[in-house]
Amino acid sequence: MADLTSVLTTMVPLQTTDVSLVVMAVLPLVAIAVLMVGLYQPATITMPIAWLLAIAVGFIGWNMSPELIAAASIAGVFTATEILWIVFGAILLLFTLKQSGAFDVINAGFSSISDDRRVQVVLLVFLMGSFIEGAAGFGTPAAIVGPLLVGLGFPPMAAVVVALTGNIMAITFGAVGTPLIIGLEEVFVQNQQINELIQAQGLTVTEYVADIAVWAASIHAIVGIILPFIGVAMMTRFFGEQRSIRPALEVLPLTLYAWASFAIPYWLTAYFLGPTFPGLLGAMIGLFITAATLRAGYLLPDDEWDFGPRETWPSHWVGDIEPGESVSDEETTVAADGGTVAARHDHDMSLGMAWAPYILTAALLVVTRIWSPLQDFLQQNLVLAWNDIFGTGLSGAFATLYLPGAIFVFVGILTYFLHGMDTSEFSAAWKETGQKILPAVIALWFAVATVQVMINSGQAGDLDSMLVILSDLTANIAGSIYPFFASLVGAFGAFIAGSNTVSDILFGTFQFNAAQNLGVPTAVIVGAQAVGGAIGNLVAIHNVVAALAVVGLVGEEGRVIRLELIPLAYYATATGILTLIFAYVVAPAAF
Repeated sequence: MADLTSVLTTMVPLQTTDVSLVVMAVLPLVAIAVLMVGLYQPATITMPIAWLLAIAVGFIGWNMSPELIAAASIAGVFTATEILWIVFGAILLLFTLKQSGAFDVINAGFSSISDDRRVQVVLLVFLMGSFIEGAAGFGTPAAIVGPLLVGLGFPPMAAVVVALTGNIMAITFGAVGTPLIIGLEEVFVQNQQINELIQAQGLTVTEYVADIAVWAASIHAIVGIILPFIGVAMMTRFFGEQRSIRPALEVLPLTLYAWASFAIPYWLTAYFLGPTFPGLLGAMIGLFITAATLRAGYLLPDDEWDFGPRETWPSHWVGDIEPGESVSDEETTVAADGGTVAARHDHDMSLGMAWAPYILTAALLVVTRIWSPLQDFLQQNLVLAWNDIFGTGLSGAFATLYLPGAIFVFVGILTYFLHGMDTSEFSAAWKETGQKILPAVIALWFAVATVQVMINSGQAGDLDSMLVILSDLTANIAGSIYPFFASLVGAFGAFIAGSNTVSDILFGTFQFNAAQNLGVPTAVIVGAQAVGGAIGNLVAIHNVVAALAVVGLVGEEGRVIRLELIPLAYYATATGILTLIFAYVVAPAAF
């Protein structure tokens, strides 16, 4: 194997490709980019249009039959519904805890440790935000942590910027592994060519995706060493009275300690348990260790750091909500009967009781994944499946009980009794969850259906599928240096789709084929894709808008995105370099 220097100077020759096929294959992706990024159209409009374009391209350019198009679309709906079930359960549990007052208790527990804003960023943004991402995913952390920070007295603009920055490491694994399990494993299982290549290595698709999880966790564990510091430095540099990173340097030992407390169990979990629990268990353990250390009086800064006087803040830092107000205290939620009910804030609840639902969730998730008899029971019962759809060989399945959504819903119901909630509060949580999930239904159904049409277009004749043609061309143009750009492809997917899971669905197959074409380890490149999806969430328009909306600052998206380009540039560059090293130096012979 040539050394890295010689590899980087070797370019794969550009192969002849039918230009018209390339133009047609890229049309659905261009439509998504133009409509969502250029014209700010919502996914509910963009994704159906992309699906129609994919159908037209598949029918005209690839001679796909109506049966194959319909079967691919239906298989996509099955996969999307799995995602929606997980998201529904995760959001339901989250809103149930908001209604019961548990989140106020958890927030108060953190704020009691220290009034220093730098310490609060480490605890609430890096660790608590990562925990929420591991439990709920899908942009939830910024929408939850941002209001908590505002309630503590942060300028809303600062709250949004740091809330978006802090949980990159957990985003790759999302809600209990959804981006890798649904975004990669489910897609690879349905792709006959990739499935056969993986099996030829003596691996199942599940085992292969577990390898991807280890590579992704390894990249994050190394690149993320300064992630907590970046969050603090962004705050002190752009929102501090002195506009300097020196106050951040004063808590560098704390940020490194928090990183280690999270990263070590995070990586070990990815290695031994696969993609389901790294974010969840890493953040939970890191929270416990770091909070206990601070409560014991260690690593606390000598002087407390705070923002300058309120009257000195620029007007764009604050919108409709004044810092120091609990955002959730002002909320009223539509109840099931059409009236309103205010979220309860029961500060008599113990911290242990407030955390109990999430601890129970983590325990149940572990048990259902490692205890074979229970795992088999859940996988074999209440499964909705359609095999050999319209005689095409494609299939779809929905394991209602085994998917994490069922555990979230179960724990949500238990929380009603554990926290002594009344019916109006519990009904309000379900109502709010329904309102939150409904817009995602159309967007995800059509997004995943689009990808399945593109993936299965190669079954219609002698042509490679749309995504294979695009990945071959991209790899040939970039040459051997393509691994450096792999994470940026994933970041672009998350930027346009607002979801790491959808990015993996869009580009996981693309990345696998590009790696095959170049002869580099596929698991490393797809791992970089999974990391890239997390990077793109920093500037994903959906996430930014949602985070600004909950703190009353809608309209400031441009300012936030410009600031988030700083951590994005660091993370993408460091990930690209590390991916090159992994692919050509550390594991050049890996699959």
